[in-house]
Amino acid sequence: MNDEAARIVDHLNRHGIAISSVDRLFGSDSCFEELKHAVEQLETEWSDRIEQARVAADPGEIGQKTFILQFLGDRPDLDPQSIYARFALQPQILEIANSYFGMYTQLRYYNVWHTLRTRGPARESQLWHHDREDHLILKLFIYLSDVDAGAGPFTYAPGTHRKGRHRRASESIDEKGVKRWTDDQMSLVIPPDRWIRATGPTGTIVFADTRGYHKGGLARERDRILYTCLFTSPTSQAPELFQRPKQMLLPAGKAQARALAMPARGVLA
Repeated sequence: MNDEAARIVDHLNRHGIAISSVDRLFGSDSCFEELKHAVEQLETEWSDRIEQARVAADPGEIGQKTFILQFLGDRPDLDPQSIYARFALQPQILEIANSYFGMYTQLRYYNVWHTLRTRGPARESQLWHHDREDHLILKLFIYLSDVDAGAGPFTYAPGTHRKGRHRRASESIDEKGVKRWTDDQMSLVIPPDRWIRATGPTGTIVFADTRGYHKGGLARERDRILYTCLFTSPTSQAPELFQRPKQMLLPAGKAQARALAMPARGVLA
């Protein structure tokens, strides 16, 4: 494990979040340029649909998450040869995931998100929330556009993950049966001056245990484009979010093969 990967694991353990970059983590040994090129092609293919989606994005119906376009679909095809799988399976990323969990982890999801700028009140994942796929959850967000305060940066309440000291917020709001928290409610748990707002240029990488409280995607001035992937333990009860092929040749590397193995339970029919 290189020095930057070790620093990321340390920050994840202590804070639940770590911010790095493609250059710092991988140096020149990365498939980031290939990922960028693939996403640029998707942006071109989706250009008409992006503009059409703006009409429904604001306001949108709760539960539809109309402010985010998932370029690979709701349940992407799991293809180990695709750049979207290969990026997640790079040794540096798997070393971080496996070290944080203390075991071999499984890749449960990847996608490319285009977040549309909106004007309405914060809703759904734009409000504070925490994920439930596992006791520990590791998500990566690789920025494929510059993300500043006006582009809806991922925002995290440090120390609210399972390894941290702060775990619960009391008062919440109900959004069609889903608990969410406003900024005022979250400020009673973690003061706003301690919130970590993950802004950065293209190539920024955000590692976060999303079992901790977080929010993102409240883009007010410009759209946000990113690649994301998700790791859990092999025993997670949550379904994987892939369309898994009936037959799939696993990589030769043990960590990569484990990451792509059929989950023990919780697979969607």
